[in-house]
Amino acid sequence: MRCSSRIAAHSRSHTAAEAFLGALQDETMAGGRRSSVAASLQLPSVSALLLLSIFSSNWGHAVAKFDPANMTALQEHVSFFDRNKDGIITPTETFEGFVAIGCEIAFSTAAASAIHTALAIKTTPAGAPLPYINIYVENIHKAIHGGDTGVYDAKGRFVPEEFEGIFKKYAKIKRDALTYAEMEFMLADNLDPLDPTSVAPQVEWGLIYTLAKDWLGFLHKDSIRGIYDGSVFTKLEQKRKPFKSDM
Repeated sequence: MRCSSRIAAHSRSHTAAEAFLGALQDETMAGGRRSSVAASLQLPSVSALLLLSIFSSNWGHAVAKFDPANMTALQEHVSFFDRNKDGIITPTETFEGFVAIGCEIAFSTAAASAIHTALAIKTTPAGAPLPYINIYVENIHKAIHGGDTGVYDAKGRFVPEEFEGIFKKYAKIKRDALTYAEMEFMLADNLDPLDPTSVAPQVEWGLIYTLAKDWLGFLHKDSIRGIYDGSVFTKLEQKRKPFKSDM
C-alpha cells in the first residue's frame, strides 16, 4: 500500500497550500528527489533532521508532563506516533509511525520533516534546550492549525456535535460515510487561503482516505472518528502486521 502523490492530486489551489502539497508530492518521487518548491520552502533536509533527532537524544530535553490515562482526543490522535509513550515525539518516531501504517519511505521522511518543522516549536515547553525538533504531546493543542473542522475545541477535546455536523452537511450519498468528492468539498469549505497551515487537513485526510477507504471509495464514519482519536492509525498498523510477517 502506498502513500503516494495522488493524495494531493485533487487538492490544489493557487495559494501557499499548493506549495506545501507540491513539496510533499515531489518528496514521494523516486529517490526522494527534492524539488525547487521544497527548496523554496526551505524545509530542512530529511536526513539531517532525523540524524539531529538521534544525536540530540544525548543533549537532554524538557520533561513531558501529561497523564496518559486522561488524554484529550487530540493528544490521543498524535500519541500513535509517540512510539515509546514518553510524551515526546521525535522525528524518527514520526517517520516510524508513517511507515507502520503503510507509507513509503520517501513520503514518511518528507512528512516527518514537514510536521516537525511546523509543530515542534509550537509545542516545546518554555525553557527547553535547543534544538526544537520534538513534538510534546501535552502541548499539542497549541499547534491546532487553520482549516480545522471544529471537531476539536481549543484544548483539543472532541466535540461530538461538530463531528455529527460533518455528515449532516457533507454526506449526501451515504449517511455514515464520505466519498472523495464530499471530503474534498468539506476541506475546501474550511480552507483559508490566507493561512498556509490550513492545508494540513488536506494532506492528512487525503492520506487516511487513501489508506482506509472501502472498495467502493467510501470513507466510513468509524474511520473518520478514528482520525480524531488516532485509533485509525492503530487499526492500519494492525492490518499490515500479517502482511509484514509473511515478508
